[in-house]
Amino acid sequence: MLDLPSPYQAHACGLLHLPRFLEKIRKHLSEGLPKSYQRNFTKGFDGFLCLHLGVSPQEVIQCVMESNNESELDDKLLKLFPGDLNAAAWNRKVVQMGTSDMAKEKLEEVKKNLNAAERVDLISFADVIDFDEKKIP
Repeated sequence: MLDLPSPYQAHACGLLHLPRFLEKIRKHLSEGLPKSYQRNFTKGFDGFLCLHLGVSPQEVIQCVMESNNESELDDKLLKLFPGDLNAAAWNRKVVQMGTSDMAKEKLEEVKKNLNAAERVDLISFADVIDFDEKKIP
């Protein structure tokens, strides 16, 4: 799915992955989210982001549903999200997810399934997402 933003793309508020989650929501609402993405919709990075912010995925989905434009959506999200987004902690987590000893085995399994087991440059789940979506050659 080449038209989803990279997990490394930051929202104006500073949070990585948020633009991707918002676009996945839009595609879900318009029934354009491919089946392979539906299984993990609101889970994985989406769910971890919501957990970090102390909100439910459904609350974010509701904001997207009720917004007529990006400005309105940003206003709704600003009201929903906590005052301190702790963007640095979240962004570090996105960049490092898959690098811990516990996660490396799963990361290697995913790389193998993508025929990329030999790729030493794919060191995180965000890298693997970008590779799978052809954002990394």
